[in-house]
Amino acid sequence: MSNPDGQSTDVSELSPEQRLEPPNTRLINAGIVTINDMETLRACVAYENANQQRIPILRRLKDRASEIRAQDD
Repeated sequence: MSNPDGQSTDVSELSPEQRLEPPNTRLINAGIVTINDMETLRACVAYENANQQRIPILRRLKDRASEIRAQDD
């Protein structure tokens, strides 16, 4: 699916930058809660560590990792 600008709107295709660099925290939270696999989550953690190293964002990513692991059990 794409929007009128031709950009993809499938959240599974968002890059770590697209998930973690929106202008407000609500969009960042949405980017994190829509992570459904550990590969994407690890890419986001690596991106955050390499860039802004925001503790609250890293904490949310850690919490999301716990949720994904619990779903896999």
